Amino acid sequence: MSEVNTSQNSVMINPDDAVMLLIDHQSELFNLVKDIPVPDLRRNVIALAKVATLLKIPVITTASVPDGPNGPLIPEIHQTAPHAQYVAREGQINAWDMPTFVKAIEDTGRKTLIMAATLTSMCLAFPSISAVAAGYKVYGVVDACGNWSKMATDLTIARIMQAGVIPIDTLAVISELQRTWNRLDALQYAHVFADYIMPNYRLLMESYQKAQDVVRSAGT
Repeated sequence: MSEVNTSQNSVMINPDDAVMLLIDHQSELFNLVKDIPVPDLRRNVIALAKVATLLKIPVITTASVPDGPNGPLIPEIHQTAPHAQYVAREGQINAWDMPTFVKAIEDTGRKTLIMAATLTSMCLAFPSISAVAAGYKVYGVVDACGNWSKMATDLTIARIMQAGVIPIDTLAVISELQRTWNRLDALQYAHVFADYIMPNYRLLMESYQKAQDVVRSAGT
């Protein structure tokens, strides 16, 4: 892998200081989502889990009463990030109110939180604002969250920004963590873009591969 500057003094997200928090991405809660197509939401969440695995970023998940009407976490998260740590809650709406959730974050020794949740108005807003107040740098991945209306999402983004949370999208997070195409695992990032975030990126990859094949054929 090429040398990548991950200095904690950098204004970019440092993968060596980051924790991925995937909160309440539950099957029945997805039925309430109206501000983003649910298949897109699902793919974005999986993409975050995939990149966290590529970069060995700690992943912490939690669910709101998964044995009740909110349903279980979507299985792809732990399938894609088998190293993810699940923290059970005792009914708290704000995951930050669960001491074991906060301790799991503290135990990583990291201070940059990449957070996504469903529903955005509560499950992202409450813990992200709480984390900023506790001294963490927090990125809220808005398109890996789902909400009951676009108006509610717009209000939530305004609220969390005032509190100091940095709103961001999935593609920006992954590109910022990747840093460079000059790395041995670059093709894996290209597949993440094509498989989960931008399906048309597959066309770019296929066109490039065809051009390379033509050059090689011409040289033989």
